[in-house]
Amino acid sequence: MADTSDDAIIQVRGLVNRFGEQVVHDGLDLDVRRGEILGVVGGSGTGKSVLMRAILGLRAPQAGSIRVLDTDALSEDPQARLHIERNTGVLFQDGALFSSLTVGENVQVPLKEHHGELPDSWRYELALLKIKLAGLPADALNKLPAQLSGGMRKRAGLARALALDPPLLFLDEPTAGLDPIGAAAFDRLIKTLQEALGLTVFLITHDLDTLYAICDRVAVLADRKVVITAPLAEVERFDHPWVQEYFHGPRARAARGEPEQEEA
Repeated sequence: MADTSDDAIIQVRGLVNRFGEQVVHDGLDLDVRRGEILGVVGGSGTGKSVLMRAILGLRAPQAGSIRVLDTDALSEDPQARLHIERNTGVLFQDGALFSSLTVGENVQVPLKEHHGELPDSWRYELALLKIKLAGLPADALNKLPAQLSGGMRKRAGLARALALDPPLLFLDEPTAGLDPIGAAAFDRLIKTLQEALGLTVFLITHDLDTLYAICDRVAVLADRKVVITAPLAEVERFDHPWVQEYFHGPRARAARGEPEQEEA
């Protein structure tokens, strides 16, 4: 992909986020390119989820500009908000499903909200399609979230995020709480869907295996900004204390498939 902002599906400029006296972001810039999987990493308190919520319009920043899908994400124009909502899907941690609704009913929520004119039978079939697309069996349609494993709840949340066929997908720690086998399977699913559907994916994670398995580029949050956005090979060479510790520790070496270093 070209190293320009011309193909950016998300553009963030000069973003400032504060909570009282606590400054989380101060002049943050970020481009997310169309068709890529961008991994977003950073230490605790660097505001990864705050950044995602600001991009989605779920919190108002103190300063800065955000454009999503060529639309001002901070606009109060209802049509601008509707355009972004219809073209983005979000998977929050643990799926964030409505506990009193079945999986099928959960997946139909955005369909009812944005396409209420569709017959019930169509919404049912679309929900079933998305559930299968997310790797769930058809009988998951009528189950409640409490009847599902953690991994299945995440897949159900992914099915709901895909309900409107959005070109832009936001994932917040999608493999958190999964065992290594389940996490690797979920990574493969995301990559397969991204390639098959042409998705752009904004992926918050602390999972190094995920970064190395599926991310085209990585954005590192530190010092209240995005200090680098680049392919992993370039990020690994970046001279920053947190980056060096994170990408050159034992866990990172294991994610790269390097042999363990013997102690002297």
